[in-house]
Amino acid sequence: MTGPGDLPEAATRRLESGSFSSGLTVPDFGACLQMGLRPVGLVQGFCAMQWSWYGAGSPYMRGTSPYGTSDGGQGAYSQSWRCPHGLVSAEHRAWGQNYEQTWVESAWLQGFGSAYGRLIEEAKEVGAHGIIGVTDTSHNLADMNVTEFHMLGTAVVVEDAPAPPGGDPWSTYLAGQRLAKLIEAGFMPISVIAGIASVRVWAYCMTEYLMEGRVGTYGWGGATSTQEIEQVSEGHLAARALAREHVRRQLGSDMLHGVSITTAEREVGSGDQVLECTLRGTRVRRFKGFDPMPTPRPTVRLS
Repeated sequence: MTGPGDLPEAATRRLESGSFSSGLTVPDFGACLQMGLRPVGLVQGFCAMQWSWYGAGSPYMRGTSPYGTSDGGQGAYSQSWRCPHGLVSAEHRAWGQNYEQTWVESAWLQGFGSAYGRLIEEAKEVGAHGIIGVTDTSHNLADMNVTEFHMLGTAVVVEDAPAPPGGDPWSTYLAGQRLAKLIEAGFMPISVIAGIASVRVWAYCMTEYLMEGRVGTYGWGGATSTQEIEQVSEGHLAARALAREHVRRQLGSDMLHGVSITTAEREVGSGDQVLECTLRGTRVRRFKGFDPMPTPRPTVRLS
């Protein structure tokens, strides 16, 4: 049993000071302090979204622009393929289509926005100027059109700085040296940005055959040992182009930094697929010219 005077002076000082939580690594925490950012708490946001299903020919798929329009239009992507064999049988897949699932994208964007809004609210409650090292995850619940969103980040305050304009903290996926170099180059993080494109590949006969490894079926001419699966290739290209377009609409005149892009594939039938391309990055804005940061001070001494 120890009394109040039995603890070392450093331990007493730590216990008397205010506590905080952080999602930063030790190097990121050190770089954070070097930039004058003081962590005040680990904040999070969560949301679960459900959407209804629409099939081929739905009015939600109509549009004239192949990949949307940069001026804010909502033209949906769709592309069709026809059977080269002629009439074969009633079961023959004589027609196929790739189409953008705008209802999935809308549900995803709403869920991401709700989780992000709750992340911001928690940061405001602790008086934060910004949120660094943001991570966001989303996953579908099995056999249901439900997606869960979870966001985490470390809320920080800028030492001796006034409250952020408008009251909302800024946010970034960056932390540590990557964030330090961004600020050193004269750019300020504004917010994390993410967008998704969902493309359904409704396979026609050739896509089905080629996905199964078959060629030359039903006397189709020109078969070779190698063959591009055009419908799937076009679906991937469209998903990436649509994701870039969706994010570009959110940027305005700002720039995107630290971009990551991932594509998930889900088989839903014979040759049928759902392609979901997600693009993330930090929205940044220039606020000064290049300004080298001072040399870091050592935080540990060996002597």
